[in-house]
Amino acid sequence: MNALDTAAPPSLEIEFDAPIPTWFGIGGKADRLARPRTPEQLAECLRLDPNLKVLGDGANLLVDDDGISELVVILGGPRFTGWTIDGTSLRAGAGANLPKLINETVRKGLAGLESLGGIPASVGGAVIMNAGGAFGQIADAVARVHALDRQGRPVTLERAQIAFDYRKSGLSNLVITEVEFTLTQADPVALRERHLEVMAYKKKTQPMADKSAGCVFKNPTLTEELTLEKLDPAAGQATPFEVHRAGSRVSAGMLIDRAGLKGLRVGGASVSPRHGNFIVTDAGARARDVIELMDRVALGVFARFGVTLQPEVVIWRRTR
Repeated sequence: MNALDTAAPPSLEIEFDAPIPTWFGIGGKADRLARPRTPEQLAECLRLDPNLKVLGDGANLLVDDDGISELVVILGGPRFTGWTIDGTSLRAGAGANLPKLINETVRKGLAGLESLGGIPASVGGAVIMNAGGAFGQIADAVARVHALDRQGRPVTLERAQIAFDYRKSGLSNLVITEVEFTLTQADPVALRERHLEVMAYKKKTQPMADKSAGCVFKNPTLTEELTLEKLDPAAGQATPFEVHRAGSRVSAGMLIDRAGLKGLRVGGASVSPRHGNFIVTDAGARARDVIELMDRVALGVFARFGVTLQPEVVIWRRTR
């Protein structure tokens, strides 16, 4: 099932005015879309448009209502969506489905990716944004990245050459084709229990059944000390109870919640009452509803706490 296929694909075809599927379920179309099945076809796409955009699972993406002019590529076919496992070494195509890959490694008793359970992404997209959460990040398991540069030339980077940081990798100037991971042998039963714990936590705390793009904002690093307060009924006044030091990272969802912004709505988009860092969409919602709501939430948090929120969700806008 997961062998990386090197068979020659049919000629590259370009679709026009093509829908861009995202987890939000809203947004504009791509003027042009291609589905390369080999690195050679991907290089051909880069010759057509060096500024092309790669569409992965669409889980962390919002496309503006006007759509985009750049060529959009979807890495399809076994060459990009498959994987191979040799001992504790894993090679996965950039278009491989991360949740399915995690399930396979857990089943085989290979630890390193189970902490990413519940994160919907392609492997390439997860590495580009260094996907992660409270339990870990994908950078911890990456050994090597294979990619094409914007001129279509192959590039291989060792883990030490990649500038991984919180929700970033420094790889956005490349188009990832394959990722190598180093995993560790573990007890399959204990590993499965750990994976189930991670999944259960996400299901309990996040609106996973709603249309959303996951966490909308990155958790900010404080530049100044932040003291949060609560109302003390006995004293009849607000008293400090929680101090976050300058330089510490705090939860964006917590700040949105404490700013009283849960449930805030613009058109068909609203801040989830279950998790403040999730924006969910209803039928008839527009991308611009989400964008305006993100702006309002960021302004509300800054007005209340003086903290600037940076988007984690990627927004594609028309440039020409």
